[in-house]
Amino acid sequence: MLSARYLAVCSGVDFSLTQVPLVLQMYSLGKDCSLFIWRCSHALEDALAELEQMRRAASSDEESSSSGEEERSAAEPPRKRAKTVPGRNLVPLRWSLKEDDKHLFIQEKAHIACSAFHKERNLLVIGFSNGVFSLYDMPEFNQIHSLTISQQKVSSVAINSTGDWLAFGCRSRGQLLVWEWASESYLMKQQGHFYDMSCLAYSPDGQYLATGGDDSKVKIWNTLTGFCFVTFTEHTGGVSAVQFVPNGKAVISASLDGTVRAFDLHRYRNFRTFASPRPAQFSCLALDSSGELVCAGSHDTFEVFVWSMQTGRLLELLSGHEGPVSGVAFQPSTAQLVSCSWDKTVRTWDVLNRSSAQETIQVNSDAVALAFRQDGHQFAVSTLDGTITFFDMNCKQQGSIEGRRDLGGGRRATDMVTAKHTAGGKTFTDLCYTADGSCLLAGGRSKFVCIYNVAQQALVKKFVISRNRSFDGMSAFLNSANMTEFGPLDLIDHDSDSDQEKQKKTLPGVAVGDKSSRRTKPEIRTKSVQFSPTGRAWAAASTEGLLIYSLDASVVFDPIELDVDVTVSRICSLLDKGEMLNAVVMSLRLNEIDMIQRVIETVPADEVEMLCRQLPAKYAELLLKTLGGLFETSRHLQFYLTWSGALLRAHARTFKEHCNTLMPALQSLHKAMAQKHEDVEKLCDDNMYTMQYLGHVAKLKYTPKEDGEGEGDPIVNGDNDDDDDDDDE
Repeated sequence: MLSARYLAVCSGVDFSLTQVPLVLQMYSLGKDCSLFIWRCSHALEDALAELEQMRRAASSDEESSSSGEEERSAAEPPRKRAKTVPGRNLVPLRWSLKEDDKHLFIQEKAHIACSAFHKERNLLVIGFSNGVFSLYDMPEFNQIHSLTISQQKVSSVAINSTGDWLAFGCRSRGQLLVWEWASESYLMKQQGHFYDMSCLAYSPDGQYLATGGDDSKVKIWNTLTGFCFVTFTEHTGGVSAVQFVPNGKAVISASLDGTVRAFDLHRYRNFRTFASPRPAQFSCLALDSSGELVCAGSHDTFEVFVWSMQTGRLLELLSGHEGPVSGVAFQPSTAQLVSCSWDKTVRTWDVLNRSSAQETIQVNSDAVALAFRQDGHQFAVSTLDGTITFFDMNCKQQGSIEGRRDLGGGRRATDMVTAKHTAGGKTFTDLCYTADGSCLLAGGRSKFVCIYNVAQQALVKKFVISRNRSFDGMSAFLNSANMTEFGPLDLIDHDSDSDQEKQKKTLPGVAVGDKSSRRTKPEIRTKSVQFSPTGRAWAAASTEGLLIYSLDASVVFDPIELDVDVTVSRICSLLDKGEMLNAVVMSLRLNEIDMIQRVIETVPADEVEMLCRQLPAKYAELLLKTLGGLFETSRHLQFYLTWSGALLRAHARTFKEHCNTLMPALQSLHKAMAQKHEDVEKLCDDNMYTMQYLGHVAKLKYTPKEDGEGEGDPIVNGDNDDDDDDDDE
């Protein structure tokens, strides 16, 4: 096999190497857009025959030497013998390069960035720095396709096992493409935010997730598939906040370009744009429970703007803050608005009645985040000193949490003190209550996301959002040997790896370019956290990307009121006897999903209504929480719709009284129904058009086939010209 060092000397540039052992030829690919084909001096059969001959000769020499050694005397001292080297007389294999085997790629002001080779089909894929990729048939070097997929460099390329699909990745744009070269069609096109994500929001049913980034884009993701299905690019500045309307049919976004835009999720268009009388950068956003009022806080004018969703007109201009407004939130049940600012104050506003007095709460430091509990009886404020303070609607403080120590653990390269003492400069930049309001989710300038218990004001768990050492602030300890008199070595560029700098290097040892350009490591942080309305997942927009943490309860054994009689065999015996109510209650007490599903699907459909009425209230709540997960994975749609409707009708009053604790279960059930409705709707549309086509074809009749001729012309509705003549007569 030809060594990599020999190839580097021959080409003189960086390369990628591909070997084809069956034909004893290799391809070397250089970044200077050159391709060399190296061919072996021997044919494959001759080389194998010669190797087999030398192997037999070496084995015969070993046998003769071993028999001679046995005949020697034991007293004779051992003598050194020359070892037989297998393959000494073998003609060495050489790879030669002919003039016809030198090929050049024609790409103006571009170089090769990546490549991939499929051995079975002899396909070579080349990605260039200008966003162009080419597909070649080797070894004839015939170009099959050449296509531009981006304006940036193609970072990586891969071929599937059959050689039909090509996958391309563009790091600078965050693109991932899968292309089928035979049909010349895209199988998948995905693009994330090529800058940091700054905000996110869940839809009311938890099925979709909206994100906004510093690249001025708003993206809508499907939480089940993980794919982005629509991107809005109307903003011209970084998106600072996003939020769904209460009915989930539109998404609102606030941007630093001075506009708040509303996007329709059915027609995928920007149907409303809210602007301020004078230019302002909006940093936060809030909607009331009815979706009629849109509120946004300004970062530079220190004002709060209120618009009407129906008309798009500015209704109120709330002034009073003396610093940038960092957070606004409506109380879920009323139109009372709460805002926080860097001026160390939290203010309450009555948007519908300006004559009522407003309250002002003084906090110890700059307020940076604000969140309301789902019942509207409490809100939390995060300040710059790492403290989370809880208030009720009467502006009375109910408790506080010191979170500086919980945020510690990471040290940046420029920090001159230990990680323990650097926690004083860290704070929570976003807050979110859980679906039931019992816990609080908090994230900020740290690699940790913390969950606190609101009642006990204690830390429940800390999540590490990343383990990537390429981010700044991940290490708890720094190496003092990397500290110089000019600063940390991480901030000093010894050599630039950028493609532009490499193109400017004309001579060895000469570095021409911008001397002031520096490479900095991105700091690990969590810019936004949001809990799913279903209560089973939460998401974080961080430097690492969009992270979704889900609760998988199927592997957790959590029985309720367990005793010696609650067993699987006991439940099966009750099913055999026809005691469906006792079997359902006992399966809910055992709390195993597979057993609950088996029992529920055994109950006849005509007995579901009566069984739900006889089911005790506490077990009805457990059954409601289970139906959401079963409905999402089961194929028996009508059967589980019958169960859901009967359970809601039988225990409507109980569910309404405990709506705060049962809201996650109701949201989970609604999410599953919405997803199934969407799937069935697509299937019904396809079947409807297919039936229309078949019905139209069934109306067509053909004339009899004559001798020596093909089929006749079609006759629509069974009428032809002869019939028309007969009718006229």
